[in-house]
Amino acid sequence: MDNSSPKIYTEFLPISRADMEARGWEQLDFVVVGGDAYVDHPSFGTAIISRLLEAEGYKIGVLAQPRYTDCEDFKRFGKPKYGFFIGGGNVDSMVSHYSVAKIPRAEDEYSPGGKGGARPDRSATVYTRLAKQAYPDLPVILGGLEASLRRFAHYDYWLDTVLPSIAEDSGADIISFGMGEHQTVEIARRLAAGEPVEIITDVDGTCYMTDFDHLPERYVECAGFKKVASDKTAYAKACRIQMDNQDVVSGQIIVQKQSEKYLVQNIPAKPLVRGELDKVYALPYTRRYHPIYESMGGVPAIREVQFSIIQNRGCFGGCNFCAIQLHQGRRVTSRSADSIVAEAERMTHEPDFKGYIHDVGGPTANFRFPSCREQMLRGMCTGGKHCLAPTTCSHMIVDHSDYLKILRRVRELPGVKKVFIRSGIRFDYLMADPDDTFFKELVEYHVSGQLKVAPEHCAPNTLAYMGKPPIETFNKFKDKFYELSKKAGKKQYLVPYLMSSHPGSTLKDAVYLAEYLYKNHMRPEQVQDFYPTPGTVSTCMFYTGLDPYTLKPVFVEKTPEGKALQRALLQYYEPRNAEKVVKALKMTHREDLIPLLVPAVGRRAVQRSARRAEAADVTIHNDGTYTVRPNQKGHNGKTAHGQSRGAAPAGRAPSPGARFAPHSAPAHKPKNDQQKENATWKTGKKKK
Repeated sequence: MDNSSPKIYTEFLPISRADMEARGWEQLDFVVVGGDAYVDHPSFGTAIISRLLEAEGYKIGVLAQPRYTDCEDFKRFGKPKYGFFIGGGNVDSMVSHYSVAKIPRAEDEYSPGGKGGARPDRSATVYTRLAKQAYPDLPVILGGLEASLRRFAHYDYWLDTVLPSIAEDSGADIISFGMGEHQTVEIARRLAAGEPVEIITDVDGTCYMTDFDHLPERYVECAGFKKVASDKTAYAKACRIQMDNQDVVSGQIIVQKQSEKYLVQNIPAKPLVRGELDKVYALPYTRRYHPIYESMGGVPAIREVQFSIIQNRGCFGGCNFCAIQLHQGRRVTSRSADSIVAEAERMTHEPDFKGYIHDVGGPTANFRFPSCREQMLRGMCTGGKHCLAPTTCSHMIVDHSDYLKILRRVRELPGVKKVFIRSGIRFDYLMADPDDTFFKELVEYHVSGQLKVAPEHCAPNTLAYMGKPPIETFNKFKDKFYELSKKAGKKQYLVPYLMSSHPGSTLKDAVYLAEYLYKNHMRPEQVQDFYPTPGTVSTCMFYTGLDPYTLKPVFVEKTPEGKALQRALLQYYEPRNAEKVVKALKMTHREDLIPLLVPAVGRRAVQRSARRAEAADVTIHNDGTYTVRPNQKGHNGKTAHGQSRGAAPAGRAPSPGARFAPHSAPAHKPKNDQQKENATWKTGKKKK
């Protein structure tokens, strides 16, 4: 490569009939439909699939966020020669549209101007139906994250019910699950060769619908849609079968009956090897959003990834709540050092580049190799076994040297000021490395003041259900991080990702976590309630209340009040959470933590609220009338001017907002405000 004048690509793929005609095309071969705005960057699935097909010699048009009230947008280019490839977007459309409390979101970072409403709920299904409506005879291949997670009958959190496979709901001819490159190339080649889509049923990494007479000769079967929709034990058993057969080496074909027909999942496609990955990331992406969005405010999602580099795929971490193992898979593959450095070098010539590469990472930044040699020979361990939890497997390949060499080369490039790592560091893997060279250089060169890590919780029971290592591993990492930062003369901080209300997490576990955060001087600014997305092991536990690997019951917090209490405990220091925190501590008989966890201003607010809610002093007379003695104090605690403690008129209740005096007071006058608050709480305990 000529480093003095690298090629910067500026041409987007056609998005209109006029773009086609400008290229001299009368008809497209395929239309690639996506739920995100058109961003021609390898962090976006639509960009990868469309550029890959282009590289195979096909005429491609991109239909980004089409109108979904009718099928007219799907006719924009005219009828494509071979069919549609459709994806719902980088983020599941339901997660994009709704918070975990099922409240509609106003923003969508993957849409123009960051505004919501540009795509429908369940966009993968809606787009597929519209494509079929526009051209009923054309094949539709449905892929991407949204389809991958819904390929089997699945629990739908937003409807609170079990739905059949997206293959049945959408009417797609083929479901392409996983990352999709191998499947896309093979399906396109066979369609172009004239094969009917109905007979393309043997492609690895795909699902299709068929009748009983056309099922494959060998397969494992899990309970059908009607059974798992009515029997939670059957659902849990089906989940385990599905999870145990997602490995390219050991996985078998899975069959699951839907309403009438059968879903067949072929074995997963082989992950791209290093040379194939290099080619995918060397395709001619413009690395920008399409100019049509400029007047709309651009596409916010580009900001974090424009100057970031994806160096790997897959994750053997195996967290039960994570969708990666069902989509990217548990085998880690990575790009070559030369490919990564070449991409970084191209960035330095882009006009917006300021010298900072935001990330060199992936699903887990510090994974470069498969978990172990046995994985390559016999496949990943089944039965819910994890490579890193509860302890690091003795067969694990732990090596940061290759990743470290790449980071050194990138940060030495002319024009590069800093290279950060912002995608997650797997701290348990890092601590398993006997060589701390990478850890030292991570702290010295690659932390932008804050490093994101994901302990998720600290309660042993909750961590076990999450598939995470014990908190002691994180404690060792945390201590070493601050020790190395101090030696490097840097003030740097860990930003922990924490999750409330995960299956298995009780209110006592949440209190345990709050106490841990207090003792370790940690105040997380962002916390996340567990979000049950289709397909994961944790979602299976949430719906069934069973561990799919043991079939033993699992506690699941589903009530809004209980979830709110757990979430508030993670941010115990916020005055707005004081009432919930106090309530949770009383419910778990941990009143001793109130003076520690609840700020003084919060305690005062809780006391005022308690006084307002305190029962009035009511006297019932022999004649049936009654007298109410409300609190007549003013806001400053003194008797209000011109008022006395006389009884209210007999037979008349106080107004709903009437305040009542407490029945007891501190036995001594506190010396300062803090003592005053503590004394008040002690008095409250005695009164109770």
